[in-house]
Amino acid sequence: MGNSDEGPQFSHFGLFVTDVEKIAGYYRDTLDFIETDRGQVGERTIIFLSRDAREHHQLAFVSGRPKGLGEAVVNQISFRLPSLAALKRYVARAMKNGSTDVDTMNHGIAWAAYFRDPDGNRIELFVDSPWYVAQPCRKPLDLHLPDAEIITATEAWCRAQRDFRPAVDFQAEFAVRLAAQAARS
Repeated sequence: MGNSDEGPQFSHFGLFVTDVEKIAGYYRDTLDFIETDRGQVGERTIIFLSRDAREHHQLAFVSGRPKGLGEAVVNQISFRLPSLAALKRYVARAMKNGSTDVDTMNHGIAWAAYFRDPDGNRIELFVDSPWYVAQPCRKPLDLHLPDAEIITATEAWCRAQRDFRPAVDFQAEFAVRLAAQAARS
């Protein structure tokens, strides 16, 4: 049950940054993005990165972000990972590469880690769980625990929630809602 072929689908994200080379390097070294292109737009440098051969770029970093903006405009940039083991590896890499404000949490529907890149943008790395509970949901997550222990504890907690159901059931219900919306359009 994928996205509607006729509706918008996420493709890429662009950010103004203070040091375009440093930020592009951070995303290459920390999250394994590959540079696809770079160039000038007037006085600004733009670097394109991707991890998907179908997408020329998933991230575009543009020089010229003014310093001292205070609160960031973008809440977070989120990346899905395939497993808790991958989440643990990438969080360790992020910390090694100077990420700040590292915070891990269990959302019931996903296990997540949040941290800041060198420009202060918040990144979320997450792994979907096979369960659904109403959101927002934030519980502490200890990534030092064995994967099996994290999974067992999450399932037990999710099953105790009144709105618990398997994620595939939620996705099927949502697919029906999407189809109904498409039919009205």
